[in-house]
Amino acid sequence: MTLYDTVNDADARTLLSGMEVSFAGVSKRFGGEAGTLALTDVDLDIREGEFVAVVGPSGCGKSTLLRLAAGLEPVSSGAVAVRTNSIGFIFQEATLLPWRKVRRNVELSAELAGVDRRTRRDRVERAIRAVGLADFANKLPSQLSGGMRMRVSLARALSLQPRLMLLDEPFGALDEMTRLNMQEELLRLYRDNAFTALFITHSVSEAVFLASRVVVMSARPGRIHEVIDVDLPYPRERELRFEPAFTHLVSRISRSLKEAA
Repeated sequence: MTLYDTVNDADARTLLSGMEVSFAGVSKRFGGEAGTLALTDVDLDIREGEFVAVVGPSGCGKSTLLRLAAGLEPVSSGAVAVRTNSIGFIFQEATLLPWRKVRRNVELSAELAGVDRRTRRDRVERAIRAVGLADFANKLPSQLSGGMRMRVSLARALSLQPRLMLLDEPFGALDEMTRLNMQEELLRLYRDNAFTALFITHSVSEAVFLASRVVVMSARPGRIHEVIDVDLPYPRERELRFEPAFTHLVSRISRSLKEAA
């Protein structure tokens, strides 16, 4: 259990109460008292095994939520409690080391985490197969497409066998067809690995396709405007996007996003 503020372990257990992640009255200001207020009064509980997507206007603090959950930033007030130290973080860019081949890039996170060589090599091979890159394990990043590079980033996070996956607009720079394919790939990995996911996106349709709940945030300072359940069964196939229930949810969340902005 990890707690990113000044309250004690007993308070952290109370905050979590069966949740994987809990934000309680969280505010974040950058640059001191006169600085920018990025988030204010955020309350959000994420259940174990849940897939939660966050949408909101640019600059509303979506990525800051992830950084607070990962412990990369301290809260200014309130509390963030995380049940696990097993966290994978996927950034907007693949952030691969250009001189390392795919296998060595995937190995990096487990290597830095101190996983012994035999264990991490087993994990790396499984992760590479899981994302469909077994035939490209000895390629350099420059020899891969954008979608393949993002698969490497996913495999690197999977090599840590995370209980919590934090994803910061990982598909935003991809073309539409590659993005749709990566969404389906992520859902397959989510099903097979049973992690909890907190996913940031600007795409409402992407949020609906992936998530069990969608959090709509207001313009800066970001606060939660509405949380909407996505009552669509898993597994989800590409054709779901043409179903009336899907388009209804996209419309509802788009209206909420317009109100929040």
